[in-house]
Amino acid sequence: MRQSLTIGLSKGRILEESLPLLAEADIEPSENPEVSRRLVLETSDPSVRLVVLRATDVPTYVQYGAADIGIAGKDVLMEHGGEGLYEPLDLRIAQCRLMVARKRGQPARKGRLRVATKFANVTRRHFAARGQQVEVIKLYGSMELAPLVGLADCIVDLVATGATLEANGLEAEETLEYISARVIVNKAAMKMKHRRIRNLIDQLSEAVDRRSEADPE
Repeated sequence: MRQSLTIGLSKGRILEESLPLLAEADIEPSENPEVSRRLVLETSDPSVRLVVLRATDVPTYVQYGAADIGIAGKDVLMEHGGEGLYEPLDLRIAQCRLMVARKRGQPARKGRLRVATKFANVTRRHFAARGQQVEVIKLYGSMELAPLVGLADCIVDLVATGATLEANGLEAEETLEYISARVIVNKAAMKMKHRRIRNLIDQLSEAVDRRSEADPE
């Protein structure tokens, strides 16, 4: 009998882009997760179920073993810290950049900066490594507004095309990290279900390689 697996998926873009990769490993949800109200979904593989989570919760569910495997953005993993997790595979989907941005034409402020972000831990570590003191203002949305109304000197946020920054009179100043979705695995599950998990990771890796060969850009 095949060992059962629970896979935690982030809602939104990562969910949408990871489903085709899982399908290539013969794992397809029994219901459309975009419209279903169910948070736990059975799949075409009777030994695998999917749990649909808020992006920031995926590492926690995997860390504590409520999910054996998860798919989460590198930004979320950096903020979480990665305790209790393996990160064996970059799926190369949901790609963007984590950047510092400020109001266009605004000179860099000397002294203590006020930085608006939802990535408080990452931001503190980044500026501390540069020896710069910052006051982190935790926000959960509309980050671009903060410099425009004087709430913050700059922001740390995810940038895909840069169109939203440009539309709001901001400009990217520095890239902290290139972001994509990663497979994460609970450390205990990797020991107890090693062959099962390893086979799935290999299947996903092959799917990623095939996609890269088909679309090298």
